[in-house]
Amino acid sequence: MRAGSDFVGTSAPDGRSLVCQAGQGICFTPTPQKASSACSCAGEVGVLQGNALAALPVGVEARLSSVVSVFYATDRKQTGTPAAPAYGSEKGPVTYGVARVSIPPTHQTGYLEAPSQLVRIRFLENATKHVLVLDLRAAMKDAFFRELDARVRSGARSEAFIFVHGFNMGFDDAVRRTAQIAFDLGFEGTPVLYSWPSEGSPTPFSYTHDAETVEWSKAYLKDFLKDFMSRNSARNVYLIAHSMGNRPMTNAVLQLLNEQPQMRARIKELILAAPDISAEIFKRDIAPGLARLGAPVTLYASAADKALLLSKIPNGMARAGDAGSGLVVVPGIETVDASNVDTSFLAHSYFADTREVMTDIQSLIGQGLRAAQRPGLRQISSSQPYWEFRR
Repeated sequence: MRAGSDFVGTSAPDGRSLVCQAGQGICFTPTPQKASSACSCAGEVGVLQGNALAALPVGVEARLSSVVSVFYATDRKQTGTPAAPAYGSEKGPVTYGVARVSIPPTHQTGYLEAPSQLVRIRFLENATKHVLVLDLRAAMKDAFFRELDARVRSGARSEAFIFVHGFNMGFDDAVRRTAQIAFDLGFEGTPVLYSWPSEGSPTPFSYTHDAETVEWSKAYLKDFLKDFMSRNSARNVYLIAHSMGNRPMTNAVLQLLNEQPQMRARIKELILAAPDISAEIFKRDIAPGLARLGAPVTLYASAADKALLLSKIPNGMARAGDAGSGLVVVPGIETVDASNVDTSFLAHSYFADTREVMTDIQSLIGQGLRAAQRPGLRQISSSQPYWEFRR
């Protein structure tokens, strides 16, 4: 079974294949599939159709990229056509679709491989080397939910996750991140993205714009979650929010479960990664509500998160994703201090770009282990415990 790009076999424990042959090339499948079933790989010429193999042929290496399908809903204004949709940073009505993303055979857990991490040079992009959005396909609402439910039903575990991105995230990068998370987790369900109209720029002006825009999106996300839960048969639903995306996510979950508490049983975990929410408001208003509703919640925080440190300046308050002396530790929330994991310069996307955190989330989602059971963590304090990563 694979974990990110590390493969120790070519079939899952139940015997299903992890290998796809498309033409003269081989790739690994994002999820285990029955031998001979249809599958896809990506090459320099685009998506290639193939069939799942019972085993990797002797002496053959995987040289084609895996293809991850991401279902998406967004209240970004559509700038393309239904046949070739594209989405900008302006607000618009909620639209739906499916994206296909390449994950290269050389992919390393936590990376979004691209020609340049700072400036995307389009003519250098290569689907066999980079995490790319291969294509987008728009869909009408009813058709979208029918296809999404069919995809969930075809999986072995009847599960899906919904990811809401944070500040400074364009649409294509949000799709790429969603696919990377699904692939690195070895997630056997269906990845779903909700994308709000972030400007995709790290400037202070854009932060203010995004903070206002994300408020606009709260009602749309709540309606999307309501539609998803009522029009989808997934028994296990995982909700993941990053940074500023925690604002509409926590609001939507609180409202939805207050209105329809029976949905609580299907929401297996709410993951709050680096939440850019006032720590005081979170402790006073959000955490007690989530605890009262019985929603299982994991909060990842870090004292090394420079983006959240900077967000204190315009907000004037510590953030719930801060750690150190201001670490949020409250009843009903399992807080994990990720300050000591290796991170990038800003250390804001550590939930998805560090192996330690991805492994922890994999244990949480894949095995249903609580913090006290996960081997990579150690408990700090016994009265009101929190956890940190073992060094």
